[in-house]
Amino acid sequence: MRQSELFVKTLREAPSDEEANNAKLLIRGGFIHKEMAGVYSYLPLGLKVLRNIENIVREEINSIGGNELLLSSLQPKENWDKTGRWNSVDVLFKLPSQTGKNYALGPTHEEIIAPLAKKYISSYRDLPAYYYQIQTKFRDELRAKSGLLRGREFIMKDLYSFHRNEKDLEIYYEKVMVAYGNIFKRLGLEARVVEASGGSFSKYSHEYQILNPVGEDLIFYCDSCDFAQNKEIFTGKIGDACERCKKGTILSSNGAEVGNIFKLGTKFTEPFGIKYKDEDGKEQMVVMGCYGIGISRLMGILAEIYNDENGLKWPEGAAPFKIHLIELKKGLGDDLYKRLQSNGNEVLYDDRDAKAGEKFADADLIGIPYRLVVSEKTRDKIELKKRGEIETKLITIDELKKILN
Repeated sequence: MRQSELFVKTLREAPSDEEANNAKLLIRGGFIHKEMAGVYSYLPLGLKVLRNIENIVREEINSIGGNELLLSSLQPKENWDKTGRWNSVDVLFKLPSQTGKNYALGPTHEEIIAPLAKKYISSYRDLPAYYYQIQTKFRDELRAKSGLLRGREFIMKDLYSFHRNEKDLEIYYEKVMVAYGNIFKRLGLEARVVEASGGSFSKYSHEYQILNPVGEDLIFYCDSCDFAQNKEIFTGKIGDACERCKKGTILSSNGAEVGNIFKLGTKFTEPFGIKYKDEDGKEQMVVMGCYGIGISRLMGILAEIYNDENGLKWPEGAAPFKIHLIELKKGLGDDLYKRLQSNGNEVLYDDRDAKAGEKFADADLIGIPYRLVVSEKTRDKIELKKRGEIETKLITIDELKKILN
């Protein structure tokens, strides 16, 4: 992509109406545009980051049997009445129609996927079944804050699984935990698996938390093992010896939730009467699990973690481009741009008629992993600098190929 043709404009100053660092950086870098509190549009650079996150999530969920679909955002009130959640979900957007009917604008999709699954599940041969989507959600938050970390409109991956019994659900639950670990690792994130209250569904659910000062949750964890609980179910105190490993000490930190997994049991299959016939022809109730990941929230937490005083520093898995090619004389980078593209590299080519200082400042702000500079000074070599590092190197095209591979 030639930067002269890219729909993006960087800002030297952060917007005055934003408090969250992730929103400030993403707006300044031309990734998002704020429409109103808790609602953002994604510009081309931001959309590429979202798609990269989505593709990593999609690959890992497909690997554990997920079938991707796309469910309706507009949901009938009758479905929410059946589950008893029309009046109990306080963030539900309720939309009256001129036809006299009422609808919900989906904050989640159990009320859609459960009756849909009923049409396709009748026998033990139809189970297990795994359906997921990546879609925009809507929640009527009273206090939309923290940029992309808490919004009224956001993008989420939600996976729903249907099983013959709790044992089969447990097997898949463990597979999802492995897939989630792979997703966060590929994005350069260290996510803690945190035990959270399971409410009326189960003893525990599990949240995936990034320990970070911007997080709204309080997490208690062991400094030696994988024990972690959120404040709602933790009964100890900071400084206690860890009861799990008997070696570590309990510490605390704010956490930003980026995913959760839940054993729903029959919470949603009973209201919709989702049953199957077993091998003996006897009807049994289907059990469910649900598994969420905040796609746009991940973009926000990456911006919170990967930055410095000059701008963003995207990890390669999420970066909008791998290479930012800058020419300091018109046309000097054309040949290298074509060669990089022909080798399958994603390149943002700064071919603008702008001063070198402006180009370098924008490159730091946008935060693409590798910056290449070609000028009359470099001659037949290329100046290479990794984002976040001070050192620059003069290398040949052959040396560059080895580095990028």
